[in-house]
Amino acid sequence: MSKILILNGAQPYAFAPGRLNATLAERAREYLEAQGHEVRLTTVAEGYDVDAEVEKHVWADTVILQFPVNWMGAPWSFKKYMDEVYTAGMDGRLTLGDGRTAEAPKANYGMGGALDGTSYMISATFNAPREAFDDPAEPFFEGAGVDDLLRPVHLNAKFFGMTPLPSFAAFDVMKNPEIEADLARFDAHLAGAFAAADQAAA
Repeated sequence: MSKILILNGAQPYAFAPGRLNATLAERAREYLEAQGHEVRLTTVAEGYDVDAEVEKHVWADTVILQFPVNWMGAPWSFKKYMDEVYTAGMDGRLTLGDGRTAEAPKANYGMGGALDGTSYMISATFNAPREAFDDPAEPFFEGAGVDDLLRPVHLNAKFFGMTPLPSFAAFDVMKNPEIEADLARFDAHLAGAFAAADQAAA
């Protein structure tokens, strides 16, 4: 069975204390441990040791990034985690440089990652409704999807050589939550994503 790192990147606020993201992170841990996987969970808002987090990334076969989308991206505290942990990992543990060489200084930027063979999965929660995405008639996202919006997170993972599993999203969680349906979809998503990952690794 595989080794899985779950990162709960929620930033608690009075109006949004982060219960759903904590529930999803814990649900993923319980499900994956029940399947025989070894799981480690970091809750970013509770603090972390930078060097230990780098080593967890090196250890993991899969990293799950669980976070609410705040102002079209990851919460500031999760971005701070990325800045600190990923920068520390530039010593060769997470990347061997930015992919360029002296012989080809303009080519292959971003392709120096050291985590080949590691997969990752984004699981994000949104205030926006599902209908706001993937519809050119909607004036805000103008047809863009969840993965389009979260492209910087995907590119961070790609920089380190990781490959994506399908993303999960829970929508409209502030004004029109459907928590039980979201949890059922999440369970099915985990089952499908990790069945495919296990098959690919076999």
